[in-house]
Formats: sequence, C-alpha cells, structure tokens
Amino acid sequence: MTTTYRLAMIGFGNVGQGLAEILSRRAAELAAQSGVAFQIVAVCTHSRGSIYNPDGLDAAQLLKSARAGDRFETLDAPHSGWDAPRIIRESNADVIVEISYTDLQTGQPALDYIRQALTAGKHVVTANKGPTALHYPELRRLARENRVSIGVEGTVLSGTPALHLGLSALASAGITRVQGILNGTTNYILTQMENGATYADALAQAQANGYAEADPSGDVDGHDAAAKVVIIANLLLDLPLTLADVRCKGISHITQHDIESAKAAGERWKLIGLVEKRDDDFTASVQPVRLPLAHPLASVGGATNAITYTTDLLGDVTLIGAGAGRVETGYGLLADLLAIHRGHTTHENL
Repeated sequence: MTTTYRLAMIGFGNVGQGLAEILSRRAAELAAQSGVAFQIVAVCTHSRGSIYNPDGLDAAQLLKSARAGDRFETLDAPHSGWDAPRIIRESNADVIVEISYTDLQTGQPALDYIRQALTAGKHVVTANKGPTALHYPELRRLARENRVSIGVEGTVLSGTPALHLGLSALASAGITRVQGILNGTTNYILTQMENGATYADALAQAQANGYAEADPSGDVDGHDAAAKVVIIANLLLDLPLTLADVRCKGISHITQHDIESAKAAGERWKLIGLVEKRDDDFTASVQPVRLPLAHPLASVGGATNAITYTTDLLGDVTLIGAGAGRVETGYGLLADLLAIHRGHTTHENL
C-alpha cells in the first residue's frame, strides 16, 4: 500500500525545481522502495505567481513552465493567485516545502510561513538557513506541540546527509565536536589560489561558475558557514547557540604569500566551521585554518564540502559530499520527506 503526501511548495527556484525533478523521475522507485508517493498540489512564487490544484499538479509540467519563464497561472488549475499564507491556511497540503530566499538578519518571510504551517498542524521541510539558524529551538517546540515534524537537512550540506547521520547513526556515539568545510564557495576560492590564482581572480572564477553571488560577502566573510555552525550546534549538540555566539572571520585577507607559506610547511588553508561542547561550556567559530596535508579535511578541494564528527566511541568520522546544487539540495528535501514518512508509519514525531 502506498501512502501519499500532498506538498505545497513556497518558492520554486533551483532547489524547488531540483525536488520536482527528483519526484518526476523517481516516483515509481519511491513507491516500490518506501511505499510512499509525494504529490505537489500547490506552488507559490514571487516572480511567477502561484497555482493550487487539490487533485495534484504535474511535476514535469511545472518544470517546463518554470524553465520557459512562464507564469504558473497559465497552467490549468482551479485556483491561482493565492499568496503563501492562504496556501498554507486553505490548501489540502500535508507538508509545506519552504524554499523561499534566505535572510540571515530576520529569517523573514520564511519564518512566519514556517510558524504558520507548524501551528496549523502541517509538516515542514526547508532548505532555508535563515529561520533555521535564527529560531530553530522555537520551531522545534512548535512542531512537537502540534505533533508534526520539521526537517532541515538541506540547510547544512545540501543533500549530503550531515544532519541525519549525526541524529541517527552517530547519536549514541557521543558527539563532542563538529568541524568542517561548510561553504563551497570559499573552498573553491582557496583551491584556485593554491593552484596559482590571486584572490580576486579566484573570486571572479567562482562567480562565473555560479558558486558565488554578485555580492559574495555572505560566503567570503564566513556568515553562511556561521549559520551552519549554529544549526549543527542546535541539532547535534543540543546547544542554544545564536549567530552572535560564533566567532567569525572570513578569507578575503588571505594572500598568495599566505598560501605559499602554508604550502612550504606541508599545510593547506581551509575555512573551518567548528563547534565543540565542553561540559557546560562551548566553543564556536568560523575562521581560516592551516591544516596539515594529512588531515582528512585538507584533501577536500573545489566546491566540495566535508564535515568531521568527533565522538566518544568512534573517534573521528568524516563525511564528504556536495554542499550545493539543484538536485543535490532537492535530495536533502526528499530525505526529510522520507523521514517524515518513517516517523508517521512508526508513530514517532521526528
């Protein structure tokens, strides 16, 4: 027997399209492997309008429309033009997929959407770092009070299961410290500098390849990685960190001379996010670090991300994988959707 979950998607950019692509291609496999189907019933965007069909929308048609730059109202559906709060309030969606733009100052408007959905008894999955880094303890409490789930896997390493691994397989191993390369843009820049590029040239290459925004400060100043450190601390170490607790320094001051000095010493520069639990205290930081070449994080090049968990029982465990990408982050959302299904079928609130 297949269980169907109806999805309302708030946002339909690269990440939303990545999820839709997966659902379009893998529907039969998901049904066979997990006994589950996910049906998109609503999409709401700022740029292309919104559409709602309680009987379901065709994922392939949504993708075709989005890639052609068409407005969703041109598709056949009984309802269009609804804003996000109305879709959350009045649609028949079981799960709200919140993938609007990230604001690390206020978390809005995504924060209000997530609050509304949880309070209304709807599950939430999101790849949005803003509300997750700023208000996760509150959102987790709301989910528990309303007996629903909130999934945030895509906020840290895209679809690489950094949070699921820490919350499941490593939960009983006693995680005491987590450190990692949490931002692909800065890792790409440092790799290019080691290959001889100047900082300015490496940044321009990152922008040309789509790794860095026109304003790259969120990446190169360390703020993106700091948000991920907060999320990791909240979820994996149960520490009530905020962004203000993370000592943060970026990479824009690193010169070619610094790169060469590290290379001569058998070391390599990496921007490392770190959180460590010490009895009733903690350390949290994002900063460039010279790592010996034998360190497992030192060999991670390009836009790839990696994370090392230090545990009481297993020592260090390192996970390496994609930290960005349309389908990759879409898979992070799918992993959370499957976790909701497993929790529902075993009567657990994950």
